[in-house]
Parts: sequence; C-alpha cells; structure tokens
Amino acid sequence: MGIFDKFKLGFKKSANNIASGLREIIVKKEIDDITLDKIEEFLIASDVGIDSASEIKDIIAQKKIDPKNNPIEEVNKILSEYIIDLMKPLEKKSFFEKKQSQNVILISGVNGVGKTTTIGKMGKIFKEADNKVLFSACDTFRAAAIEQLEKWSEKIGVDLVKSETGSDPASVAYKSMEYAKNNKIDQILIDTAGRLQNKKNLMDEFKKIGNVIKKSDQAAPHEVILVLDATSGQNIINQLEEFNKIIPITGLIMTKLDGTAKGGVLIAISKKYKVPIVGLGLGEKEDDLQIFNAEEFANAFTQFN
Repeated sequence: MGIFDKFKLGFKKSANNIASGLREIIVKKEIDDITLDKIEEFLIASDVGIDSASEIKDIIAQKKIDPKNNPIEEVNKILSEYIIDLMKPLEKKSFFEKKQSQNVILISGVNGVGKTTTIGKMGKIFKEADNKVLFSACDTFRAAAIEQLEKWSEKIGVDLVKSETGSDPASVAYKSMEYAKNNKIDQILIDTAGRLQNKKNLMDEFKKIGNVIKKSDQAAPHEVILVLDATSGQNIINQLEEFNKIIPITGLIMTKLDGTAKGGVLIAISKKYKVPIVGLGLGEKEDDLQIFNAEEFANAFTQFN
C-alpha cells in the first residue's frame, strides 16, 4: 500500500463527512450567499475552525464559480488548495532523517493519546533511517507505560533505560543521557508523564527533566513533540496551549485520525498556532505513523467517493 493509499484510508471518515456535507449543501449550480453561509457553518461544525472556515468562504465568494462547472468539485478544489497553502510550510520531513550529532527528543501529551505507542512507531522509523535509538521511560508514574515501552524496544530492537515505577523521572533522564553518551546513540526518545490535571507537578517534572538533560547537553532537548488524539476534537487546542506554557512545543504528532470524522481540527490548529507537524497516526499497525505531507493530507481529506 502506497503512502497516499494510507492517507486516503486513514482519512476516510473525515473525507466522507466533508463529501456528504457539501453534497447536501450545494444543490444548485450557482452558489449564493445562503449557500456560502451554510458551507461556512458546516466547516466550523467539522472542526476546521472559525478563522479557516471564514477564509474559505471568502475565497469561494471571490472566485465566482462558473455555473458550467460542477460546483461541488470547484469548492472541493478550493478547500484542497487552501489546506496545501496553509500546511505546506508546516511540513517537517527532515525530522526523521539521520542526524550528524546526538538528538534528544522530549515526548509529551496527556495520558490516553497513544503517546507510548507513538514513540514505538517513531523509533521504528528512526531505526530504518540507520539511527541508533534509545527509549527513555520517564513516565514512571504508570507501570503500564514502562512495560509498553519495554515491549516496543524489544519488538523493534532498540535500547531502553528504565527504573522502577514511582522513581524520579529526572533520574531516569540522567541515566539515559549517560547511557547515550557511552553507547553512541543517535536518537534519544524521552517518554514523559501526561497528567495535565495537575499542572504544577507536571511543570515541575518537565523543568527538572530539562535541567538534568542540559547538564549533559546544553542544547537539549533538541525537539519537544506533543502527541494529540484527533478523536478529542476541540479539546486538543487546550492541550496544546497548556503544554506550550510548560515547555515550547517544536512539533506535533496527531494520532487516531482513522477513528474520527473530524480530522479538520488539524487545519484549525495549523491556522491558529503554526506549529510544525511531524507525523500522523493513521492506524494501529507499527508502520501506520506517516510522515506529514501537506498535499497528501489535502488530497485525502477532500477525496470524494
């Protein structure tokens, strides 16, 4: 299965939602003001965001679609072009390439978003790019997170540093940095706790991990990736804002896009925050984390079946 096929399959629910919605709204050859308002309302309801929906509406109005053409196809084309223009600058394809020096990646996200599984999938992509990879199990508050990361390390054949449940996360981070130095690790992926409901503790933990990492490498962490669950809808915007207050986010990975019809929330986030998008989770298999490509995303999101 090619990359676009995976995107197409992963975005089937979102695409079907967009396709059926536009078919219900656009019933005449000529798009009048009432139809424009309905398109805007529908896009907002599809989690595309108020700002993006308003801009798309204005573009459709200004274009003055020729009644000889299929108006649904014309609107779909406008939507696709809008997404590409908005999200192309947010591609971060170099993220998974082999680095010339040690690269430390802090992975954040609330519990339940698929963070640990995503780390496993990231590790597989890094290893396939000829990186020597280390997993650091710093979510020490959940035994399940440590066990899951250990299973992934065994499954894909990468190293793991861990401690007992309840251990100080910063101490695990320190051991990981020392291990990485001694074993010439290229990519260090640090799993962290995601208990956003207790923001002060979480902030203190992140700061402590950050301080320990910097003792070993002043430039670290080189990346801070936030994992978001697409099925959470607009709630992920709040998560991004809160985590960004704790430590600046350098990239996003959105999971479970294959399980929701509201993949448009990624458009809303892109419009509001302009945070680079590293990858998209489009399934449960170990190779279902896809490197983000704006054109593939736009084409899959606006596909008509």
